[in-house]
Parts: sequence; C-alpha cells; structure tokens
Amino acid sequence: MTAGEHIPQEDLALYAMHSLSADESAAIRAHLETCAECRAAVAEYSGDIALVALSVDQHTPPDGARERLMNRIAADAANPESNVVAIDAKPVNKVYASIQWSLVAAMIVLSFALLLKIGSLRIEMRQQAALIQQQSAQTARAQQILDLLTSKSAQHVALTAAQAHPQPTGRAVYLASSGSLYFQANNLAALPAGKTYELWVIPASGAAPVPAGLFQPDATGNASVILPPLPTGVPAKAFGVTMEQAQGSATPTAPILLVGAAAGE
Repeated sequence: MTAGEHIPQEDLALYAMHSLSADESAAIRAHLETCAECRAAVAEYSGDIALVALSVDQHTPPDGARERLMNRIAADAANPESNVVAIDAKPVNKVYASIQWSLVAAMIVLSFALLLKIGSLRIEMRQQAALIQQQSAQTARAQQILDLLTSKSAQHVALTAAQAHPQPTGRAVYLASSGSLYFQANNLAALPAGKTYELWVIPASGAAPVPAGLFQPDATGNASVILPPLPTGVPAKAFGVTMEQAQGSATPTAPILLVGAAAGE
C-alpha cells in the first residue's frame, strides 16, 4: 500500500468483522490513523454488523417448561425399570456444535456479502449525488445568463475605441439589481508580456470604478467576461477597459482603451 491509497472495501469489511490476521489488522489500524474516509467506512461496516446481530430472533422457553422437565426427571428416577434408552451425549454435542459453527459460517458469509453490497450502493449514491449537484450548478448558471440576456431592465452597452484598425469593440449587458454582467470584446490588440485587460463598472453615483474582471484575448482578438463577482444594486454610468499588470489593479490605469456610456434604466 502506498501513500494516498485507500484500503479496499473488502478488507475494511473483514477488519470490522475481526476476520484478518494480526499483521493485516495492524497495517489497517495504522492506515486508519491518517485516513478519515477509511475510518468512516469501518464505522459504517461495524454498524451494519451490529444490525445483523440484532436481527437474530431471541426465543424464550414456554412457561412451565422447566417445571415439566424437572417433574419428568423425578418420575423416571422413581421408576428405574422404565423403558429409557441411554444416549451418549458426546457425539450429539459434536454434531450440535458442527451445526452451530456451520450456521455461524453461513451468517458470516451472508453478512460479508451484504456489507459489500451496501458499500457499493453507498459509493454509487455518493457519485449520483455529486453528479446531480454539478448539473444543478450548471443549470443555475445557465438560467442566470439567460435571465441577464433577456431582462428588460438590463443595460446593453457598446464599447468602442478611436483611431484603431481594425477597431476594437466591446459589448456589455448589465443588470444592476442582481450584479449580473456579460461582456464580449472583439478585435483587441495582443497584450505585452506580463499585462492583462481589466473591465470596470463606473457607478452612476460617482463612486470609484468597480473592478469587473481580468481577461486575455485569443489569437483573433476576441475575449469575454461572464458573470464576474460584483456587488448588487450598483447602477452603472459607464463601462471601461484598461491595460493592467497581470495581477490586475484596484484602480484603473490610464489610458482607458474602451469606454461606453450606459443608458438610464
């Protein structure tokens, strides 16, 4: 076993049933000290084993059974000539013991099979839950983009640059109530090494420009910024694009390369 690997589910089940050798159990105990996932699996198996044990019916002897047995023994003792055949209990005990151990072995095999099945189902359920969560997040994101692009309250802004060929352009769709923003730029110039473009929201209140995302154009000069993390309820007066250091900036660096005024809501 190498670092980062997990104990196979079969071995964890056998460990929970105390069915491994001393050396194997010691190796698993050492692994459990550093692996929370395997510890959780052993705890689940131990609980399942306890449930199997509790599922065995406990039968109480009928009322008066012990009294009737003692009366029968007393009657037989008073009549020594009764037709009683003595039976050697030793072979019966051996047969009874073998039957008991066969049942125990069968229970262990059945329990082990059930534990493996339960473990497999739990893994499958966790995988399905993760897939559903991922799909839900993707659906929510797609719905948010659709709401932004179709909202009547969204601001549609075209950003242009003067004296450039081909002329860079930008288009912003902004919904102040939710802080949702979609920005698409075209024909951008290639960036020098260590530089990036940065988008800005210029609030209508006159407050400082709000950083709205860093972006790099592709080989054709196209780039986009989709749903950057922005505060809600900030109406925009305009949008701008500047060139900044690769890590971005908290305030715009002149000159503003693209700018566009936002129409009033």
